[in-house]
Amino acid sequence: MLKEAWANRPAQWTRSGCSWLWLAVVALLVDQATKLYVAASFEYGVRLPFLPSLNLTYVHNPGAAFSFLADAGGWQRWGFAVFALIVTVALTLMMRAENKQKKMINISYALIISGAIGNMIDRLAYGYVIDFIDFYVGNWHWPAFNIADTAICIGAALMILDSMLQPKPSKEAK
Repeated sequence: MLKEAWANRPAQWTRSGCSWLWLAVVALLVDQATKLYVAASFEYGVRLPFLPSLNLTYVHNPGAAFSFLADAGGWQRWGFAVFALIVTVALTLMMRAENKQKKMINISYALIISGAIGNMIDRLAYGYVIDFIDFYVGNWHWPAFNIADTAICIGAALMILDSMLQPKPSKEAK
């Protein structure tokens, strides 16, 4: 039985949502490439106007989203890294259980996985996350963020949208 399961392993993975993991790899590569470019090319804290209402600004974020827990004493580096690893494993298992034809939910999982891993890499390598996207309106600036954060937000939005678009079970099925 184990030999048969092992022989069917590639087919099972390619039929599952895990066939969308290529998207996580692409998004992770874009995230890491942009962070490396910004860290090597930008002066820390200097705002470079890019588009109306959008600057590029190289900053470090030792906390979570929007600098949450940035001054928590250092435990957050490892705590958020472990959390990212747990999320990655859980979402990969959920992708494994999905059919690859369920595009929206699998894309959402892949984007969240890429963002979690991208920020985890920064935390483990540097002790902080490299952020560089500075969105603003007038004098009000949204906290700086990066491609990984964007992937997580888009993935979460797609997950919510997918759940809203799922057909409701009929009264007979209940």
